[in-house]
Amino acid sequence: MARREHVQIKTDSEIAKMRVAGLVVARALEKLRAAVEPGITTGELDAIAEKSIRDDGAIPSFKGYGQPPFPASICASVNDEVVHGIPHRKRVLCEGDIISIDCGAIADGWHGDSAITVPVGTVPQPFLDLIEACEQALWQGLATAQLGGKLTDISAAVERSVSPRGYGIVDHYGGHGIGTEMHQPPHVLNHGRPGRGIRLVEGIALAIEPMITMGRPDTRILDDEWTVATTDGSWAAHTEHTVAVTSRGPWVLTALDGGTAQFAELGVPCGQPAETSAS
Repeated sequence: MARREHVQIKTDSEIAKMRVAGLVVARALEKLRAAVEPGITTGELDAIAEKSIRDDGAIPSFKGYGQPPFPASICASVNDEVVHGIPHRKRVLCEGDIISIDCGAIADGWHGDSAITVPVGTVPQPFLDLIEACEQALWQGLATAQLGGKLTDISAAVERSVSPRGYGIVDHYGGHGIGTEMHQPPHVLNHGRPGRGIRLVEGIALAIEPMITMGRPDTRILDDEWTVATTDGSWAAHTEHTVAVTSRGPWVLTALDGGTAQFAELGVPCGQPAETSAS
């Protein structure tokens, strides 16, 4: 009989602490998005992120994480790199590249985790479409993080958004529970049948993160023991937000507005408390 995973359930006050960490990440990613341009290095982006996180009184989640210890504050994955790319002071971004930036922070012992994919200068339309498809899939998944649902409702929503557009959905890598650790149970696949897995109850927090490719979804790990790239060289996009399941609806802890604007477009109530400010 399979051992049941322990899923951490947070109180309202603990979710509020996670919101603090989430806003640290959101502000760092806003600075990074603005800084991406041809000629900047991924090492320079990493320095911007670390300064932003520490200036906000938080700690980078990624630095020193895992084995071998991750050496940076962000993951910077360029073009055919899907996730976990290591920033480097000599890795220069060029016109037409795309870069996925994953960022995490710890504030008062609680984690926030989010990722964006950003075009570098002028990028061909097919790659802009890839980024848009990944972003749309993320919000479809977030909107499905509803009280009383099942975990794979989220997985199925991501797949339904991506599959008709013909992109590959990366397997093995996906979302996760998050709280006092960056990675907690449950694992959140980006594909699958709905109605399976744990029931979504108030106080569950999840990092939902679609990873999609222009070609086949197969991946390999590079010699640095971290960077995950597509085996066929096709370009990839990765987006992520941390979301809490609340009695009012999903609350996106790493979105500056809590998800209000995007959920309004989807006709979904946002779980952000009325008294909560994005400042």
